Amino acid sequence: MKSFLLLLWLLPTLVFAQGPAPQPTEAEKRYQEIVNLQWQHGPSKASIGSNASIEIPKNHAFLDAANTRKFLELNGNPPHDNNYTLAPDNLDWFTILEFAETGYITDDDKIDSDALMKAIKEGDVSSNEARKSLKMEAIYTDGWVIPPHYDEKTKQLEWGIQLHSDSGQKNINYTSRILGREGFMNAILVADHDMLDQNITSFKQALAGFSYNPGKTYAEFLPGDKVAGYGLTGLILGGAAAVATKKGFWAAIAGAAAAFWKVIVAAVIAALAGIASIFKKKQ
Repeated sequence: MKSFLLLLWLLPTLVFAQGPAPQPTEAEKRYQEIVNLQWQHGPSKASIGSNASIEIPKNHAFLDAANTRKFLELNGNPPHDNNYTLAPDNLDWFTILEFAETGYITDDDKIDSDALMKAIKEGDVSSNEARKSLKMEAIYTDGWVIPPHYDEKTKQLEWGIQLHSDSGQKNINYTSRILGREGFMNAILVADHDMLDQNITSFKQALAGFSYNPGKTYAEFLPGDKVAGYGLTGLILGGAAAVATKKGFWAAIAGAAAAFWKVIVAAVIAALAGIASIFKKKQ
C-alpha cells in the first residue's frame, strides 16, 4: 500500500515534468499521409493500366495511379500520372512502375557501357541547369554500379548507376525495363546504397509477379505494329526513360539521344526510414 501511495504522490510530478507532447515535424506529418494512402496489400493482384498486372506478394503493398500521384507529391515530386507503386510493408525500398507506349523496341544491338556512361555524364551539365531553375541541388553521375545487362529470355534490361549530390548524399538508381509488344514497362527501384544487394534481391522477387496481359507480350509482335525506331542503347538513354534517386528532382538530360529522365524524390521516406511499417501504422 505504501508503494501505491508513493506512486500516486509522484504521478502529478511526473505528468508536470513531461510537459506538452512534442509536435510532429513536417516530415513526420507527410510520412503519416503516405501511410494513410489507399494501399492495396498482398497477397493480391493489381492492374497496371491496360497493359499488365502484378501479383502483390505477402508483406508488400501497391498504390494505383491516383494514389501514386499523391505519393510522389508527398516525397517532393511534381505530380505525374499513370505511375504505380510497389513496396514492402516496411518501406525499405519502393519501385515506381510506368508503361511507356513507345512501340516495339528491337533487342539485337550491342550495348557499349563505356560509351553510354560517357553520354550520361555529359548530360549532367544541362540536367543540373534544369535543377538549378527548380532551386534544387545538383546531382552528378559517378559510374555504373551494375553495367547494363539484357536477359533475352525474360526480355528484361537492367542497370544500376551511382550518383552523388552537392550535399554529399549518395544514391543508387537501379532500373529494370521489361519489353512488351507496344513498348516497355519501366520499374525504378528507389533504395539506399548500404542495403543495395539485399534490396535488389527483394525487388526482383517482387517483380517476378509482373506479367503482360494477353496480346501485349513481346513475342506477340506482328508486322505492321508500331515500332520505336531504336534498340537497347536508345532505351537506356532516351524515350520515356526514368531514373530514381533517394534525394533527387526532375531534370532533363540533354546531349544523350535527346533523353528525358525523370528523377524521383524519396526524401520523406529517407528521413524517416525505419520508423514503422505501413501495416503497423494501419493497426
